[in-house]
Amino acid sequence: MTIQDRIKELKQEKNAIILVHNYQLPEVQAIADYLGDSLGLSLQAAQTKADLIVFCGVYFMAETAKILSPEKTVIIPEPGAGCPMADTITPREMQELKKQHPEAHGLCYVNTSAAVKAECDIACTSANALSVVQKGLTHAKSIIFVPDKYLAHYISTQTGRDFITWEGYCPVHAGILPQHILEKKRLHPQAEILVHPECRPEVAELADYVLSTEGMCRRAKASPAQEFIVGTEVGILHRLIRENPGKQFIPASEEAICPDMKKITLEKVLLSLEAETPKVELSKEVISRAQKSIERMLQFA
Repeated sequence: MTIQDRIKELKQEKNAIILVHNYQLPEVQAIADYLGDSLGLSLQAAQTKADLIVFCGVYFMAETAKILSPEKTVIIPEPGAGCPMADTITPREMQELKKQHPEAHGLCYVNTSAAVKAECDIACTSANALSVVQKGLTHAKSIIFVPDKYLAHYISTQTGRDFITWEGYCPVHAGILPQHILEKKRLHPQAEILVHPECRPEVAELADYVLSTEGMCRRAKASPAQEFIVGTEVGILHRLIRENPGKQFIPASEEAICPDMKKITLEKVLLSLEAETPKVELSKEVISRAQKSIERMLQFA
């Protein structure tokens, strides 16, 4: 029996669902019940009837699943899969920001710990940040937007809103530079440029479309273009190629690899299913407080 067959067997036995992020290894993407971005994965976690959620992503994503389905068992095959961006801000630092700006609404990117989400009024993903600001925070006098300064900058350019920001960023996306885009465009002049909003502003300015990973997948299907330069973590290319046979996808930078996203393997998924560990554990207080910010976020899905 193959690892894939055994995983399928255990999944049925335990009424489990496997949620997989777009940046995961191709073989892990292949066993997904649902493959998507942070927003889509959050929606699935909130709606699932499974008893056991196996989350193949980084830790803050598994925490989000636990917050949305606290009565369910949530496991992450590699608990050491973290997020450098999420680690840039702590709950205490968020509390200090709120003290300094008591009139401000707290908006946190989903790439934060559950404890930071508990300190915020509303959360967002790269897919719905624009909608959250335009529709959910219309009357806010000022907005604290943490931790990604580049996502905050992009949303600011789209809305005309000024944010109180944090010096956080994704090192993988920040490593994609304008010269990477320009060189690929020189080699592929007809290619459409798709860039993630976690990229630097000078990279986003070169893009035809600034999109979440799910947005990139939708655009690639709908576009008449045959070539695409993709400015995000290279794991998305596997899905783009599989879903769009005949089209060519060129990474803006071949070095845009998130080591944390690659820590989960089929073997680890199997072991976690067998033992139903490592479990994501959060206090009732953190779940209760963070739930409000995430549930508000999902209103703008």
